[in-house]
Amino acid sequence: MFKKILVANRGEIAARIMRTARRLGVRTVAVFSEADRGALHVRSADEARLIGPAPARESYLSIERILAAAKDSGADAIHPGYGFLAENADFAEACAKAGIVFIGPPPAAIRAMGSKSEAKAIMDKAGVATVPGYHGEDQDEERLAREAARIGFPVLIKPSAGGGGKGMRRVDGASEFAAALAGARREALSSFGDDRVLIERYLDRPRHVEMQVFADAHGRVVHLFERDCSVQRRHQKVIEEAPAPGVGPELRARMGAAAVAATRAIGYQGAGTIEFLLEPDGRFYFMEMNTRLQVEHPVTEMITGLDLVEWQLLVARGEALPLAQDRIECSGHAIEARIYAEDPARDFLPGSGTVAHLRWPETGPDFRIDAGVEAGDAVSIHYDPLIAKVIAWGRDRAGAIERLARGLRGIQAVGPATNLDFLGAMLAHPVFTSGAVDIGYIDRHYRELVSQGPAGPEAVAMASLYLLLRRAEDADRNAAASTDPTSPWHRPVGFHLNIEPEDTLRFQAAGQDLVVGVRYRGGGYLFSTPDGPVEAHGGMAEGDGAASNLIAQVGGRDRHATVVGRDRSLVVFMDGRRYEFVLAGPRLAATLDESPAGGLVAPMPGKVVQVHVRAGEAVKRGQALMVLEAMKMEHAIVAPGDGVVRAVRFKEGDMVPEGAELLSLE
Repeated sequence: MFKKILVANRGEIAARIMRTARRLGVRTVAVFSEADRGALHVRSADEARLIGPAPARESYLSIERILAAAKDSGADAIHPGYGFLAENADFAEACAKAGIVFIGPPPAAIRAMGSKSEAKAIMDKAGVATVPGYHGEDQDEERLAREAARIGFPVLIKPSAGGGGKGMRRVDGASEFAAALAGARREALSSFGDDRVLIERYLDRPRHVEMQVFADAHGRVVHLFERDCSVQRRHQKVIEEAPAPGVGPELRARMGAAAVAATRAIGYQGAGTIEFLLEPDGRFYFMEMNTRLQVEHPVTEMITGLDLVEWQLLVARGEALPLAQDRIECSGHAIEARIYAEDPARDFLPGSGTVAHLRWPETGPDFRIDAGVEAGDAVSIHYDPLIAKVIAWGRDRAGAIERLARGLRGIQAVGPATNLDFLGAMLAHPVFTSGAVDIGYIDRHYRELVSQGPAGPEAVAMASLYLLLRRAEDADRNAAASTDPTSPWHRPVGFHLNIEPEDTLRFQAAGQDLVVGVRYRGGGYLFSTPDGPVEAHGGMAEGDGAASNLIAQVGGRDRHATVVGRDRSLVVFMDGRRYEFVLAGPRLAATLDESPAGGLVAPMPGKVVQVHVRAGEAVKRGQALMVLEAMKMEHAIVAPGDGVVRAVRFKEGDMVPEGAELLSLE
């Protein structure tokens, strides 16, 4: 086995690789950018090397800097993880020239599969069906437009290099093609350094089903069953599971045989994934091959009991695969959910910032968490907003769903917005529980999945109680520091002459104004909530970092909650749900004023990659005015109505903070 490996990646995958290496007695080296000083993957390694500034092109994508770090640390091998340089043939070749083992496939295989056009040509020759489309080298815009018309709309524009949905565009008509092509090329160039594209027929309601494959240097190729990755947003996976619902033994055998044939056709070695589009009638088409470990590999590990990173290390050492095909068993069902720093209610807008509070439930054989951050860490605008992957196993699909849902309810996160509530809503949705999902599932049910009901009276009471207890603590401190500590005027009890003390609290919750009346009753409170009165008594238990554990009697029942007070908001975790209350007041108005009068503001920090308009130009409602890039994705800023551009505040290439006014309109 290797003595020391360098992990040329960051976040949860770097930390996950290091766990296996530690179990095998292999020392690890982390690399990090200036933005990742002290990050979890750095803390998880035996040693670490700084490789450059925050932009990935100057750090995690720098072959020279990573090889220098490997040589300096004395690493025997480099594991690329996924993303960044994982599917870069030049990097694999550079490792070989430097005398360092690349824990991945041969450069020729990476190169062949890195070009979607070449990959489809190889698959056609190997007898593996591909989606009808254009995969040619002629990238002239007029030629591409003609090919799209020949294929027939709707079509998909896809980058020839890379994957993960980056740069992918659906085009429903010829009038949309030029703008979609330009956006696809920009995003492809930014993500993969290559703006070539291919065009494919858009399939109606296909499923995304992939086969995990492994090959060694001795000619053995196996598959480790299939995964269903159909639940996607922005063409990126959100929930993955294995085995795929509705895939029986006969279809599994056919897909497995096709995957093995595809793997053999390119002389592959190591871990890879053959991705298919599966139609309702059982026909399937080769989509692409990922020549690396996949984000969703833990579900395969759960159903097989195997460690795929360990297998990667063995194959890279030249050893044979540990098991033949007939000895690889599938047991039970596993589901993975990806937790992102994003706001589903705002079209999955990515978020950034410090994770103020993060608490995970207990893990075990049937529940696993692969996290990339801990409380106090930052989610950076420079990289993918994935926070963690949560994986659950059950004897059957229903059991896996139940275990995953229970685990998600036990997660507490405060900081950038996350998709935790969205994930919970998906797992409970009848279409998902039936297994009848396809890649359009989220788009069709989006409004149902992002709808958030109002906070119940007990949650409102707990938030109100926390606020009043904090006020009492502040009053006690002020009294102790005063010249008259026993003065009754220090007591925040809503004193009124000759009537029962009362007060009013004002919040905003789930987008609605919330007024709570308070009556002070001898050590307790009577809260008037929109759903009726609730009586509460309680005190504050010891906190955990930014969080406080609140124990109280509410409505005659003992209740427990974790409350995180942050700026002018309170986040209450109770009964597996998360409730956020924003305190009313002058600063609340500033918080809610997201758009200056007549202006358009940046919804997140990012880089201006395109400006479509000039001052004085008339624009129409829905017209794209500017394009921002953040977390490897593009976001169009569109006109909210007809008007005239008064001013453009930023130019292409500028970095903008969240909330900055980008343009002003009249």
